[in-house]
Amino acid sequence: MAKVIAVVGATGAQGGGLVRGILADKAGGFAARAITRKADSDKAQVLKRLGAEVVAADLDDAASVKQAFAGAYGAFCVTNFWEHFSPEKEQAQARNMAEAAKAAGLKHVIWSTLEDVRRWVPLSDNRMPTLNKKWKVPHFDGKGEIDHVFADAGVPTTLLLTSFYWDNFIHFGMGPKPNPDGTLAITLPLGDQKMPGIASEDIGACAYSIFKAGEKYIGKTVGISGDHLSGGEMAAAFTKVLGRKVVYNEVTPEAYRGFGFPGADDLGNMFQFYRDFATDFRKPRSVDSTRGLHPKLQSFDSWLQANKAKIPLG
Repeated sequence: MAKVIAVVGATGAQGGGLVRGILADKAGGFAARAITRKADSDKAQVLKRLGAEVVAADLDDAASVKQAFAGAYGAFCVTNFWEHFSPEKEQAQARNMAEAAKAAGLKHVIWSTLEDVRRWVPLSDNRMPTLNKKWKVPHFDGKGEIDHVFADAGVPTTLLLTSFYWDNFIHFGMGPKPNPDGTLAITLPLGDQKMPGIASEDIGACAYSIFKAGEKYIGKTVGISGDHLSGGEMAAAFTKVLGRKVVYNEVTPEAYRGFGFPGADDLGNMFQFYRDFATDFRKPRSVDSTRGLHPKLQSFDSWLQANKAKIPLG
């Protein structure tokens, strides 16, 4: 019998890569249970045709999560802050998943998480504004603060520290924008520091390798990235691949927080964390160790070559 991995967010960036990785490895000994709120969606039906078991569940409904995890070997657990902008909701969802994993007796859970930035920048530290009275980087802090619930529940868990999605240049409005002189610009408040990044598809592939390794990574924290690049280096890569001059428009975190789009203050603080604590953020995210998990890991250059037609230039 194949070991069933229940994949939360199976139609999303991280979970989708894991489901496809499991399905592509016919001799791997694993099967994919794709968990999604909308089992009849086009994306879910594509996974079903590829061979996944598709199960409907809502992370806000603890009973549905328990039912979705029942009988599985392991689970990939992830939350999507950007659907609701609520760390509290993410934390409640994490608790529901931890309780469901315990009830199902899962042998291995991967929790996709991020650092609690308040370990570096306490709420009393005014270098970075406090948001909603209790967070510095809400979409980081809420996850990092709740890491312990899986261990507290007695669930064998690997904490997976992800990196900046390069896919944000396609889907999140961060792609190159035109300057009056005809050049293009990427605008980031990184100073001259290097930022770890990764193709979202590669996150799932790394997670699959962690599951295949058995007990090796249980109780451990694993950081992953495909490249560490400065704003200038990313701009140079864009210039090379797009065939148009792309410059790095360095702004301050304060300016970025003031851009006014939903989540600008959160992201401005996030980039400030990348900039001001670059060594600490980069250290656990070794490209070499990530490639050890996923030999076909994409560099930023190779990701750009494969995705240049999808990047909006406007």
